Amino acid sequence: MDSRFWPVRDVLAHLAGRWNVARVVRDLASGEEGRFTGTTVFSPLEDGGDGLLHHESGTFVWRGTPRPAERRLWFLPGDSAGTARVRFADGRPFHDLDLTTGRHVADHPCAADLYRGEFTVQDADHWRTKWRVAGPTKDLVLTTDYTRGG
Repeated sequence: MDSRFWPVRDVLAHLAGRWNVARVVRDLASGEEGRFTGTTVFSPLEDGGDGLLHHESGTFVWRGTPRPAERRLWFLPGDSAGTARVRFADGRPFHDLDLTTGRHVADHPCAADLYRGEFTVQDADHWRTKWRVAGPTKDLVLTTDYTRGG
């Protein structure tokens, strides 16, 4: 086990609640950088099913212009408590998640681009995602820090 990461025994229980979010979006082709700040709330699914609704909302600033931004995902139970299946809000598969070691790498092909995400858990109140997006239409790195918030 890598001591830099904090193992998670139950992913859904760990994520449940409110998180403060800070994301940096770097366009590697142009060198431009944008920032998202806001919150993510993991709450029970509206239909009462097993899993969590991930609702992120906040402000994205790109080229000096702030815009409201939000997204919704479903985090559904995986094969064990330390795992989850992540779906887009319309039910399409996004990626699997296994945080039993505190670190996970997932791929998501999107048209001709490939999204490769690294998920790392630092402790009970801090985790990070880093997505590298590469392909003919995108060349990005998105780094998001989550801090448990009230």
